[in-house]
Amino acid sequence: MKNLLEDGIKCLIVQSKFSKFSFWNYKDVCKLVGAKYPAAPLGLITVAALLPQQWDFKIIDANVEFLLDEHFEWADIICCGGMLPQQQSTLSVINKAHRYGRPVVVGGSDPSSQPELYQSADYLVIGEGEVTIPMFLQDLERGCKSGEYQSVEKADMNEAVVPRYDLIKFKDYIQVGIQYSRGCPFNCEFCDIIELYGRKPRTKTSDQVIKELQALYNLGYRGHIDFVDDNFIGNRKSIKKVLSAVKEWSEAHDYPFYFSTESSINLADDDDLMQMMQDVDFRFVFIGIESPEDEILRLMNKKMNVNKSITNAINKIYSYGMIVNAGFIIGFDNETDKTAQNMIKCIQESGICMAMLGMLYALPNTQLTRRLEREGRLFEESSTLSATDTEIDQMTTGLNFMTTRPRLDVFKDYIQVIKYIYDPRHYFERVVHTCLNLKPVNKYKPSFWMMLKRLFVFFELCLKVGFDKKIGRLYWKTLVIVIFKNLRAVEAAVNLAAMYIHFYKMSKFIIDSTDEAIKKMEDSEREKDHKKLYFHQTNHIC
Repeated sequence: MKNLLEDGIKCLIVQSKFSKFSFWNYKDVCKLVGAKYPAAPLGLITVAALLPQQWDFKIIDANVEFLLDEHFEWADIICCGGMLPQQQSTLSVINKAHRYGRPVVVGGSDPSSQPELYQSADYLVIGEGEVTIPMFLQDLERGCKSGEYQSVEKADMNEAVVPRYDLIKFKDYIQVGIQYSRGCPFNCEFCDIIELYGRKPRTKTSDQVIKELQALYNLGYRGHIDFVDDNFIGNRKSIKKVLSAVKEWSEAHDYPFYFSTESSINLADDDDLMQMMQDVDFRFVFIGIESPEDEILRLMNKKMNVNKSITNAINKIYSYGMIVNAGFIIGFDNETDKTAQNMIKCIQESGICMAMLGMLYALPNTQLTRRLEREGRLFEESSTLSATDTEIDQMTTGLNFMTTRPRLDVFKDYIQVIKYIYDPRHYFERVVHTCLNLKPVNKYKPSFWMMLKRLFVFFELCLKVGFDKKIGRLYWKTLVIVIFKNLRAVEAAVNLAAMYIHFYKMSKFIIDSTDEAIKKMEDSEREKDHKKLYFHQTNHIC
């Protein structure tokens, strides 16, 4: 085995594949703008910055290009890993690397939550890489050929490295990520973020964030940056300082970027913070709403959403120029036969176009999983995904436990909501609602060539969507309404209309697969009823 710490070691870093049916995998929309995938692999380019810089790195994103035999032949060592939806893809990378006799280092959220599933890896790096990668490197220096590295210690974000943005091709992606913080102050029962990263938000300094923006700027990147934090406003005092610095830097550099992030709904309570976000051109924010019913929110311990008008909160965020994407979940205890209708009403009245709806999934090492285990309701091997190309993500895979309501009813509620919200008429009604309430102040201005490219993309979209039999009329009607009533929001209207290309395909897959699951459950129930009737008749005759 080579000395893996010497100069010139070839390190292959593999971003494992996500399902093509994932909510976030809008590759058809990417194609329209000349990209291949929505988001660059921030976690892996951060790993690259933590490894010996005398190594020769090559990143292969399996969502963007084929992972070939020649890549394994080139490498001296291979690094991969990721989240639960990438589980099967990651395990296949490990197996293939071993066929080529290459050592494999694995890390990420799923290996950290379920290390027992990844024992085939040579080196298993559990938890935050800033803490455990140095432990792995010490073992390499000692010549160890395998090892498992973990620590209860959390990374000091003040010492975080700048990711190796130079290793990716910006043209392949719609957006590039930056991480400002880890951890969330809340205590939602189903969430694994607080288990992995803690409830005390740890943040980078303003100087660190500016350093990363400058690195991207120097590399020639312009456009969409996503702050990948699980709760961007977990430490409001700190983020306001960062936003002030970002505003100053952006003004000095003629606003080369616009931003998106994820936040809790209490963002709507802080006008100063929303104004600061608008001042640096935040255009999208993802919010975990989960349920519109207070009783269910209390049960899941999502207290910041209780006694809050979701529609009023979302409309207020729109008024600061930010489109709200939101997560909803069906399958909680205490749901009733009114839950689906309440959810439909919430989504439609608040105009949330990009609504990520899934069935509840008990993630490894969460409070929910521990409670279900105590109650004897968690299925065995509940977080081991089958080898199939039709996995979506851990939420829409769904219901890996015994539900309190009849399972069939939960599935029917789920499909009822999906069919309604992604019906084209209802979707475009929400686009109109969003755009009429949106007050964008777009600071980022694309270059002349980018504007020309966008014009061609707009014409292509008009041909693809505008003359579609099902949605063409809705598309043109939406554009006309927005042009005459809120011209500033026309770019948002076009973007949301383009996203329907993805949501139509995604919802069709979900509807078809869920209908099939419902049919199987109904057939099973009929068979049980038939057996009961036969048993009753037989006993009566006897």
